[in-house]
Amino acid sequence: MISDYSTKVNSCRDCREKSCAAAILHVKELDLIRENSRATSFKKGDILVHAGSMTSHIIYLKSGLVKEYVKGTNDKEQILQIVCKFTYLGLPSLFGDRVNHYSYAALTDVTVCYIDVNIFNQLIRDNGNFAYEILISVSRDSLNNFHRFMSQSQKKIYGRVADAIIYFSKIIFEKESFELPFTRQEFADLIGLSRESATRVLTKFNDDGILSIDGRNIVILNPEMLIQISKHG
Repeated sequence: MISDYSTKVNSCRDCREKSCAAAILHVKELDLIRENSRATSFKKGDILVHAGSMTSHIIYLKSGLVKEYVKGTNDKEQILQIVCKFTYLGLPSLFGDRVNHYSYAALTDVTVCYIDVNIFNQLIRDNGNFAYEILISVSRDSLNNFHRFMSQSQKKIYGRVADAIIYFSKIIFEKESFELPFTRQEFADLIGLSRESATRVLTKFNDDGILSIDGRNIVILNPEMLIQISKHG
């Protein structure tokens, strides 16, 4: 369901938050998107998409952070990835069976555009360069998730936590000082650990001078040591 916080007609031609794919589109194609999309806002914690719903729209994340997750046994949440701005949500479901297999929730206040799925498919069929950029996006996310999950399955808890900190530093925030966008439990869910185990390792990293941790604020003090733990953990 589209949030009632703020909904308005999207102006695609002048949008400064276009994706690399949309920047390739011709003026008429951008107008086609404008006529078949709506821009809206969500508050932190709002659900953008529920798993199991039909794929009626592609969601373009213009600003903010979103978590992609599934719920398994005993309603336990597994976070698959953190999605940054300028990303399309729901592409795997679009090219799969038209049912959303993942849920998406806002980790911060976000702005999005809902684009009619039929129009999005039409642009992919009609514009090869647009389709190519979408393919790059899907492939990049797939490879990033593959390597992260392989790392989790092969490393012990210290290596997993180090990988997660590097993931936020390099991929999400692109800096060595950042604020975790969610709780310690969600952090643990991201790397497949209990909250107690993840907290214990973070405390150890803080005590050893590898990180400086103040609540959700993290500063990487010794990136070389963090990388070594990631490699050998």
